Amino acid sequence: MLENIRPHIAELRSRLIKIVISYGIAFLIVFTNWQIIYGWMKKPLETVFNRPMIFTSLSEPFITALKISLYAGFVLALPFIMWQVWKFIAPALYENEKKMAIPFVFWTTVMFLTGVSFAYYVVFPFGANVLINFGGVQFEAMLKMSEYIGFFAKFMFGFGIAFELPVFSYALAKMDLITDKTLKDGFRYAIVIIFTVAAILTPPDPATQFLMAIPLIVLYGVSIIIVKMVNPYKETEETNEKGE
Repeated sequence: MLENIRPHIAELRSRLIKIVISYGIAFLIVFTNWQIIYGWMKKPLETVFNRPMIFTSLSEPFITALKISLYAGFVLALPFIMWQVWKFIAPALYENEKKMAIPFVFWTTVMFLTGVSFAYYVVFPFGANVLINFGGVQFEAMLKMSEYIGFFAKFMFGFGIAFELPVFSYALAKMDLITDKTLKDGFRYAIVIIFTVAAILTPPDPATQFLMAIPLIVLYGVSIIIVKMVNPYKETEETNEKGE
């Protein structure tokens, strides 16, 4: 048995090494330009907080630069990472499924960036405005740079990953693992999961949570339509199988 899985382990090792190398290169590229990325990350705050952020330890600016490089480096390396993931699973697929490689990499990247863009331009500025102005003149905002970067990254990655739903639904349907009935039957559970995820990833105010939850519900509906086009539920076949 070990002999049978050894080639797969070697292939996995090779793919992981390539992913780590690509991530390392992307990290170095971003690290040399981290201040530009930091300015981009601060931009949604400009209308409500146009002051320098603070740090409370000597190493915090350097650690913050490392965090920015790790987050942005992942985004930069994402297409290559997804390509390596696909190349690893491709040998187990049929020929018609292997043709999905380039569209899969393209659309995972596009949908991730779409989710990040929606969060960056719509949801995050709104949520930041609500939180910073919540206390009115009773409080003065003094944002800590490392905490802000961590919050910002979690927010963006949450939206980016959530927007991958139609792509992965399409891939699973293409491999005959799900049908539109699968998603329809799970709709009630999906609503609960979506609002739970929205509550975890967004600031603690209902308006911002709805700004994340509503697009996800729409994407779930789009996923049902996509899956129905790719691998529709065949009620007659199931009825015939039960009859036999």
